[in-house]
Amino acid sequence: MNRRHFLASTGASALALATPAPALAALPDFPWAKNYLKIDGHKMAYVDNGTGRPVVFLHGNPTSSYLWRGVLPHVETANRVIAPDMIGMGDSDKPDLAYTYDDHARHLHGLLDALNLSDAVLVLHDWGGALGFDWAMQNTDRVAAIAYMETIAPPVMPFDSYEAMGPLGDMFKAWRTPGVGEKMILEDNMFINEVLGKIGVAAPLSAETLAAYNSYYPDAASRAPLLAWPREVPIGGEPANTVSLTNRIADFLTTDDLPKLLFHVTPGAITPPEAVGWMQANVSNLTTIYLGPGAHFIQEDYPDEIGIALAEWIATL
Repeated sequence: MNRRHFLASTGASALALATPAPALAALPDFPWAKNYLKIDGHKMAYVDNGTGRPVVFLHGNPTSSYLWRGVLPHVETANRVIAPDMIGMGDSDKPDLAYTYDDHARHLHGLLDALNLSDAVLVLHDWGGALGFDWAMQNTDRVAAIAYMETIAPPVMPFDSYEAMGPLGDMFKAWRTPGVGEKMILEDNMFINEVLGKIGVAAPLSAETLAAYNSYYPDAASRAPLLAWPREVPIGGEPANTVSLTNRIADFLTTDDLPKLLFHVTPGAITPPEAVGWMQANVSNLTTIYLGPGAHFIQEDYPDEIGIALAEWIATL
């Protein structure tokens, strides 16, 4: 895949491991079969391929394990790669839930616990970062290192107010307004078609790639998690649990000596240059890799660069 340049705890229980099966949709550039494991009564889908040290790839909103398709080939040659689909997303079940942070944590953390991981490397993006940091703080003896990019982390979050968010503030305020957010995200499918497809990438996604992402969310009801996620972002003290979590992530990053790797771009979206500078000065045992111009979904713009550098870094651990 060629690089494109910038133009613009939970009490879960594992019930049964299903036979590996193909993804529900035949996605381009995604040759991996999915495994299925029931967590809290709902089927969780995940890629589990290769042997060696487990490397766990966690996606955020509005994506799925498909986000990592260009990165996984570089890492799976010498490691075991695991890439879950969050509950309600990808090939995982889509039950009638509120899709709060706690709903996602209960299912994802239950899956990671059921896989009985040890010596794991976590690779985190967007809300997958909050979930991954949270699990790491609860399982420090099972985590060897953490790589992250454009994720829920200090110093940007928690946001003091919509005004403090700059250009993002108006958009998040609209998404969190009852009726308005439903129209924008559930009915108009803005999060996939606009934010992922155009705003958050260096060049607009191809029609084929956008169709692959959209294949999991064919109607308004299926997009419920996509609307719930922006309403979980810690802004102005709400929701209290994600505000508290983000503050705990800040403490963890600045005090825990686990090896850490940050991929960053300019201008970025939730990891702008000033945030990178703060991390370089304050996050313990941190290595940073600058990829170039970009926004938020940097796996679409720099898949090979991320995959190669990640594989090399893991080999040094």
